[in-house]
Amino acid sequence: AVVLCAYLEMGGIDLQDRSVIELGAGTGLVGIVATLLGKSFVCLFISIYTCSARVTITDRAAALEFLESNVQANLPSELRLRAVVKELTWGKDLGNFPPGAFDFVLGADIVYLEETFAELLQTLEHLCSEQTVILLSCRIRYERDHKFLKMLRGRFSVYEVHYDSNKDVHIYKAQRGSHRDDF
Repeated sequence: AVVLCAYLEMGGIDLQDRSVIELGAGTGLVGIVATLLGKSFVCLFISIYTCSARVTITDRAAALEFLESNVQANLPSELRLRAVVKELTWGKDLGNFPPGAFDFVLGADIVYLEETFAELLQTLEHLCSEQTVILLSCRIRYERDHKFLKMLRGRFSVYEVHYDSNKDVHIYKAQRGSHRDDF
């Protein structure tokens, strides 16, 4: 999560007035940072509600209370309405999320349980339009991690966009079709 947040902070991605969803949020760090980065100084003079990122931070039901408390504790009051905590179990609950409604799908260290790969892919397909950018950060530790990337490449164009050699964490960008343009 820290590596993905640092990547977002580099400024190559404009989250202002974008719709963002974080999958498997855990503590919610990535979603909180996306919310903070999704505002601009212009927003402070106009209306924060109209030009800030809209971030949906998701995880399983058991994590939601802790996740919500982190969001409340770490976002300024004027941005809290821009971050919504919602339950999402991959492959289920998809009707609670409009198909293709997100500009960015973010996930940090969510690729580790092989039995969830099919549901994660189903969820990504549901959430993504042709323009949606998926950013996944992960360590490649086992053969199953390569298997997931192969499965992902079967449905999306996938490129490594960053590698943190100190933490051994890769960040992959995925999109439908053959998009290779920059953000």
